[in-house]
Amino acid sequence: MTSATTPSAPPSAPEERRSTPPAAELGDGERERLDLAVDALQAGTRTWSALTVAQRVTLLRAVRTSVAAAAEDWAVTAAASKGLDGRHPLRGEEWLSGPYSVLGALDAYIETLSRLARGANPLDGVRLSRAPGGRTRVHAFPLTGIDRFLLSGFTGEVWLEPGVTPNAARAAAGLAQRTPRESGGVGLVLGAGNVTAIPVLDVLYELLAHNRTALLKVNPTQDALVPVFKRALAPLIEPGLLRITRGGPAVGAYLTSHPRIAHVHITGSAATFDAVVWGPSTGPGAAATTRRRREGRPRLKKPITAELGGVSPIIVVPGRWSDADLAYQAAHVATMRLQNAGHNCIAGQVVILSSDWEQADAFRAALRRAYAQAPERPIWYPGASARMHRATDSYPDALVLGDRLLVELGADDDASALQSTEYFSPVLGVVALPGNGQAFLDAAVAHANDTLQGTLGANVLIDPETETALGAGFERALTGLRYGSIAVNAWTAFGFITPTLTWGAFPGGTLGDVGSGIGVVHNALLLDRVERSVVRGPFRPFPRWIGASLRHPLSRGSSRGTILPTPPWFVSSRTGAAVSEGLTRHRADGGTLGLIATLLRALRA
Repeated sequence: MTSATTPSAPPSAPEERRSTPPAAELGDGERERLDLAVDALQAGTRTWSALTVAQRVTLLRAVRTSVAAAAEDWAVTAAASKGLDGRHPLRGEEWLSGPYSVLGALDAYIETLSRLARGANPLDGVRLSRAPGGRTRVHAFPLTGIDRFLLSGFTGEVWLEPGVTPNAARAAAGLAQRTPRESGGVGLVLGAGNVTAIPVLDVLYELLAHNRTALLKVNPTQDALVPVFKRALAPLIEPGLLRITRGGPAVGAYLTSHPRIAHVHITGSAATFDAVVWGPSTGPGAAATTRRRREGRPRLKKPITAELGGVSPIIVVPGRWSDADLAYQAAHVATMRLQNAGHNCIAGQVVILSSDWEQADAFRAALRRAYAQAPERPIWYPGASARMHRATDSYPDALVLGDRLLVELGADDDASALQSTEYFSPVLGVVALPGNGQAFLDAAVAHANDTLQGTLGANVLIDPETETALGAGFERALTGLRYGSIAVNAWTAFGFITPTLTWGAFPGGTLGDVGSGIGVVHNALLLDRVERSVVRGPFRPFPRWIGASLRHPLSRGSSRGTILPTPPWFVSSRTGAAVSEGLTRHRADGGTLGLIATLLRALRA
């Protein structure tokens, strides 16, 4: 991870861009409480450094047990906090994006540390190959039989920076767990407010990738989950490896400037990052901030890593699609925008279509239907409604479909607001570029790289027949996409939820121009010098991929079989809530009968 600097508690959404309040706003009792938490974590660094890697595995297994025990309370509390009752069809999102993600991460970390404890390498048995441009490709998913079965058709690769050889990748794998007695001090995690797994996953990465004990400041939107977090993470709290605190910006400001905090990790927006690193951009301190930026003197004097979101493209490559293909991929796009009411840093926001595609109008019609027919849900994140109003002001002719907005732009329309503003709400735009085949794909990649704000994630939809026809040109186009996560016939959120992949911006962010962030998280194989992760999924669900593969035998190399009809994370899945809960319960405690029942529900999606 690249390091850099910061102070203040940024929430996970773009609207919260307050200047940092003075720490003096805190009372003496509050400052003393925070100091005691940092002191406990300072002592915890000695405890952590004294543990062997094998003992750390034992501790992680205890954490896994307590997370599994808290899973139902976690998912139900999270759903209720977002206005989803026990009958809402989308309540399954909180199972997958909460306890399921954390349990999967714990399983993957346990496997990595277990290998290290017995003197093996985290990459033993993991296939490595070469990727374009002198890169090494780590085939990081699936690595277990159950993942190959349940998530058949999905694969994931971690691409390392150009010049990193397979031998160098193996030599560095393990990060701080290769030197467990070297403490990284105390880290501060300023937690995201939108997805409940994020703060916990960030804490685990601080502990395992960097040997840092962690002080987690929970975003106020997740205050209701603090008791659940404390139960789930009790095995880390008891020995002083973790402390959890609530509080607003004043608490964040005090902690980021605390002399015994060695590092800060935040999830938020670039504007929040800038306010934290350099100071307020408005008000009495703005002049000093401008001077510091001009002179290259950040206000925060300690390293920082960050995940800051952006405007994510969905590139739709022209092909010959059936009506069922059009409907399925339209529902896919709707999911990318509407999951969690659009309050996701990785929500797809700009669909890039070919104006020369003969099926462009049919796809637009299918997208309108899918977008309108998705279940309604509360827009719950602070400031989201105001951002939607700003989108409406920018695009008064946009379609208002219940609780969501669809902006379809013509060649002469101004797309600058759509392409530079992370709306963090259910606002989806469609822009068109000329061309077909490789010419369109290359133009779309350039448009995404050069016009859309951020480098966090990009999505590409392409049928196997077209991918086969493009050949090496398709892989060349993927290589040209400057994004930290790329999903082909999948949503980049699949990369987020897959622990052996990495999550973060494309390398290159700096304190002065941070873009979508600095560094990566998740990364359960503990790989060094990561450039991006690439997810690939099935273009057609079960059973349609079978017939299409038989009709187009030359494209079988690109066609991917899957047992999933409609994935449970699709907003259109009729059984998504029950399947998501069932998959989480299976991840927690195994059990064949429960898994069979879950698979039967999945077939009715």
